[in-house]
This record gives sequence, C-alpha cells and structure tokens, in this order.
Amino acid sequence: MPMQTTSERSSNSHRASVGLPLLDNVRDHVFTRGPWLASDPVLSPWLPTNLVDTVHTGAWIWPDDRPLPAALEAFLNAGDPPVYVGFGSMAMSASEDAARVAIEAVRAHGRRVILARGWADLAPSDDGQDCLAVGEVNQQALFPRVSAVVHHGGAGTTTAAARAGTPQLAVPQVVDQPYWAERMANLGIGVAHHGPVPTFESLSVGLRTALAPKTRERATAVAGMMRADGATAAAKLLFA
Repeated sequence: MPMQTTSERSSNSHRASVGLPLLDNVRDHVFTRGPWLASDPVLSPWLPTNLVDTVHTGAWIWPDDRPLPAALEAFLNAGDPPVYVGFGSMAMSASEDAARVAIEAVRAHGRRVILARGWADLAPSDDGQDCLAVGEVNQQALFPRVSAVVHHGGAGTTTAAARAGTPQLAVPQVVDQPYWAERMANLGIGVAHHGPVPTFESLSVGLRTALAPKTRERATAVAGMMRADGATAAAKLLFA
C-alpha cells in the first residue's frame, strides 16, 4: 500500500476497528457519483444535476438529552424568553466588540440575553442581571426556549434553530454561512445580516424582524415541515 496521508491513516484505523477493508485512497472513496446529502430538504433543497446521483437523506441529528446547567435554567425561568447570541467557532476578529453591540441591540428591544462565549470568547460588557454568559450547552434543549437565535450562520446552528421553530438572525462570516443565512431568510424564518461585522444599528433592524410575531409563526410552521429522521434514513440505506 502506498504512503498514506494522516486522514487516510485515521480513516483506515477506524475501518479496521469495525472489520471494514482498508482504503488506498480516501479521496476517491469520498468523491463519488453517488454522494449522500445530510441536510434537511426543506432548509436546504438539492438542485438536481447530471453530474451526480445524490441521495438526500435529511439532516443527521444526534439526539441530545443533556440537561441545561442549573444557572441557565434559573435564568430562563426568571423572565420572558431571552435572545441567544453566539457565533460558534468564529473568532469575530473583524468586529470591534461583537458582544457589546449585540447586548445593546437586544436590550433596545426589551429582551434579556444569553451570551455564548464561543471561540470569540464573548463576555458581558457590564454586570447587568439581564445577561448570562454560557459555554457549550445543549442547543436542542435551549433553542425552543429563547425568543430568537443570533448566530454566524453555521449549518448546525441554523438547522438546530430551524428545528426548534425559533426565529434567527444570521451574521455570516465565511464559506457556506452566507448560503445558510440566505436559505433561512428566503424561508421567512429569520434575517440574513448584510456583511460580517454586526453593529448596534444593523442588529437592531434585524431583530425587529426576527422578533416579530409573523416571523415566529412562520418559523413554527417550517419546523413542522422538517424531517426528523435523516440519520435513521441513512442507517436504513446502509443496511438495506
């Protein structure tokens, strides 16, 4: 067998552990004419092409039954549903103070804030009791209990918020994030921020739409259309 890359050695190690044959070339194994698309057909419809024969299984979701931290539960129960603000693995280096402008914009709408630290290490700008900073938490448990989700437009966060029926305001940064922001906005379940740098004014305008009752109604309706069995569908195909 020719010299392998790090990814090939890692893949073959896992394959060997479950009794699968080893691969000479991971790339040729992955890039085929029959790829599986693990996204929700409502949120991310596949446009047919004669280049590949795609199997659209639906999003692969691992059920998360972890409880929310006690401090977060107490905060949620202490008032009206807050707005979640978090940019995941995005460093937000182009933004002078993403946390401060987000908190001020949310407060301007009379809402409390859950601030996810993430890779940008977001932190509250003051000691206000209307803002709680959290680390990694169970989004499946949290998102149905917030009034809106302000995020970076990542595939996972967009899908989690959409499945929860919660309106979104996406501030896309890189790669596929503008696509997810656009899809979410086209569905009427939230707002796609223009440009990667949020300001008080831009977030305030976006939140006005995201927090509107009609957006919540549409988000609830779309959540009811989404598939919940993408991983199950893929597993059945594997063992068919």
